[in-house]
Amino acid sequence: MATDSGRPPVSWHCLDSEAVARQLDSGADTGLTAEAAAARLALQGPNVLHEAGQRRPLAMLASQFTDFMILVLIAAAVIAGVIGEPQDAIAIVVIVFLNGIIGFVQEYRAERAMTALKKMASPQARVIRGGQTVLVDAADLVPGDLVEVEAGNILPADLRLTRLASFKVDESALTGESQPVDKQLAPLGETDLPLGDRLNLAYKGTIATAGRARGLVVATGMQTELGKIAALLSGESGKTPLQKRLARFGQHLALGVLAICAIIFVTGWLRGEPPLTMLLTAVSLAVAAIPEALPAVVTISLALGAARMVRQNALIRRLPAVETLGSVTYICSDKTGTLTQNRMQVDCVQAAGTTRPGLPTDAAMPWHELGLAMALCNDAMAGADGHAVGDPTETALLDAAQAAGFSQAALQESWPRLAELPFDSDRARMSTLHREGDAVLMLVKGAPERVLALCANQLGEEGTTTIDRDALLATAEQLAVQGLRVLAFALKRLPRVPDALDAAALESGLTFIGLAGLIDPPRPEAADAVAACKTAGIIPVMITGDHPATARAIAQRLGIVEDGGRVLTGSDLARLSLAEFEREVEAVRVYARINPEQKIRIVQALQDKGEFVAMTGDGVNDAPALKMADIGVAMGKGGTDVAREAAHMTLLDDNFATIVLAVREGRRIYDNIRKFVKYTMTSNSGEIWTIFLAPFLGLPIPLLPIHILWINLVTDGLPGLALAGEHAERKVMERPPRPPQESIFARGMWQHILWVGLLMGGVTLLTQAWSIHVGSAHWQSMVFTVLTLSQLGHVLSIRSERESLFSQGILSNAPLAGALLLTFVLQMAVLYVPWLNPVFRTEPLSLGELAVCLALSSVVFVGVEIEKALARRGWLYARA
Repeated sequence: MATDSGRPPVSWHCLDSEAVARQLDSGADTGLTAEAAAARLALQGPNVLHEAGQRRPLAMLASQFTDFMILVLIAAAVIAGVIGEPQDAIAIVVIVFLNGIIGFVQEYRAERAMTALKKMASPQARVIRGGQTVLVDAADLVPGDLVEVEAGNILPADLRLTRLASFKVDESALTGESQPVDKQLAPLGETDLPLGDRLNLAYKGTIATAGRARGLVVATGMQTELGKIAALLSGESGKTPLQKRLARFGQHLALGVLAICAIIFVTGWLRGEPPLTMLLTAVSLAVAAIPEALPAVVTISLALGAARMVRQNALIRRLPAVETLGSVTYICSDKTGTLTQNRMQVDCVQAAGTTRPGLPTDAAMPWHELGLAMALCNDAMAGADGHAVGDPTETALLDAAQAAGFSQAALQESWPRLAELPFDSDRARMSTLHREGDAVLMLVKGAPERVLALCANQLGEEGTTTIDRDALLATAEQLAVQGLRVLAFALKRLPRVPDALDAAALESGLTFIGLAGLIDPPRPEAADAVAACKTAGIIPVMITGDHPATARAIAQRLGIVEDGGRVLTGSDLARLSLAEFEREVEAVRVYARINPEQKIRIVQALQDKGEFVAMTGDGVNDAPALKMADIGVAMGKGGTDVAREAAHMTLLDDNFATIVLAVREGRRIYDNIRKFVKYTMTSNSGEIWTIFLAPFLGLPIPLLPIHILWINLVTDGLPGLALAGEHAERKVMERPPRPPQESIFARGMWQHILWVGLLMGGVTLLTQAWSIHVGSAHWQSMVFTVLTLSQLGHVLSIRSERESLFSQGILSNAPLAGALLLTFVLQMAVLYVPWLNPVFRTEPLSLGELAVCLALSSVVFVGVEIEKALARRGWLYARA
């Protein structure tokens, strides 16, 4: 077969389709059986390109212990164990191992979340198996599968085409050919033709731009032409902008921490401390304080956040989109199907001078006749589930009629259709003839101006009356200005079906019945989503190919534009230069009669004005705009493969409100990353200040290496992880978007890290000085406890950047509350479990000493609550 390594490569383009099918042991018309496909999949593996960046679990676990400072610490601990106390060395190694396990679990969870996301995002393929058409994941394709593709699809594998209709493929990504290639079926003579000249083959990763085709899979995965190129490439997947910034920051901070650790080592040595103890202390502090895990934490938070967003129908295709969602200032959305229901419905009906929201259920004239016309002069059919099937306009009319009790099936029995004059664009109307007793009832439906011109009178509540065409046309125009598609209905009674169905003769002398106004209504949740956008400082913009009046009407209903707001049409946009358009772009909220190529101009103009743009799209021609946008949003239900591949995010429900939910979730995730960084950096800062300042204040080294590593394990581990699950801030959608280039340390964060770290270190050193002063033999255990509990108080207080913990509620983040309780219990165990005292060099504290520790460790919590109170009043960090 195609991927058998023991066989010479087959020149598939030189064989006819029957020969290809025989070679692949498949059917040219029926494809493989499901059993044969499953067997080949097990043998040859999935149809995917191998990713260099993926790591096995064992490699992930090993990577937790390959950091240089970790290796130095383990080596120093082993040396200390050999020449000193072995239990110290064992304890240090165990804690380092536990820390590594926690890091591995975090990374493994993130990897699994990303794998699940990729699986969800993988394209599907339409395959004929056993003669039946089925939809399968593209990854499950095997050589011999018979695949159907059409315009807008990305080719899922290398195919030898067996059937086609005007099929063109964009192969520029593979061959560099800029023009789409017309494909053919005939076998070719030369075996060594360039890829671009093998016109009967279609390659994985290329794009079908026109027509449709069917072909047999001849290569999958790394055996495809695209796979051969991928095999030449190596390197890890790109990092997000935030990861890169934090990695650079971590490198600079590491140098500073190492310098401080060197000073601590030298100072302690000069004071007569044992060199090995000082080395272990300095290295332990470096391991605890250097934030080498920050970029990994960002990955974990983004990946788990993206997995959560799937449950809200937003599938993230590119991880950086999660962190950048919070910066969106404009959401440019398609109207149909995204802001609206993509389902026409009758908005109002008008007859006898009265306008109603729907047909009445009574049988009074002329409403009965209008219901008859809507149900019978209609080519839609009632489906098995009761909903109409057919043209969207006709199904809307039939649904409205049936909702008022006009059953199509019953009416067709009483008024069977005898003949019809189908709709055509010249007449702009259709007519149907029905038996009515011994006579014939003709019903007419069409454009108001065309139907009214043929009417001699109109139907009123008491029968036929004189007609006022001008008044009726004015009513129709008034409905059209409201964005409704207006149809007029009329009737005529005939003695019999004429021998010749002449439209000019039949469609004259009509009796006008009434009007129906139809619209694709807004989604029920769309108006609230638009309002939420505006509150969040995000400007919603509607883009549609519809008529300007329809666009304005929907935009007004949704609150996107006020009365009199400007609607810019595609023809107006085409006349503007880029500079002229940029002067107006920030004032335009509605675009009508826009083609997909013009979306690129809209994105470019907004970006040139410094805006951060989310753009929706579903077609092949939307792909460039989706790629150019800061957040490209593709449709999951009705979109093409090309649009989804170009986008950063896919809406699984094609709903505008989902974009707003994704922005909210993106803000929450970024806020929680900030909180984790704030918590970790402040804790590290407190530890550094404590150990660095102690010698200069004439105090002994306050903490042993095992204390430092324990604090790092129990406070950075579970409590830090639980911050990722923190709920969104209460006013997260009432603040303006975050500037894209804003540092993660902006809005008071670096000041917080500095002053709270100093406060934490100061309280810890005060505990040390006081306990030594009063002659306590447990001073080191008190210092150890105060620093640990101070960090727990700190994580409680930073759950919100502004809101007080007392208004949030301690139990509103149950995982964090559980993590804090567990950490507190572990700290108490270290103090009060006898066999742990020698391991951690601790002594049980008296009740009074524990009370002092609890009181002093709460200072940090109180200080941060005061900081938030000042920020709420605008006295601190006003820009936040």
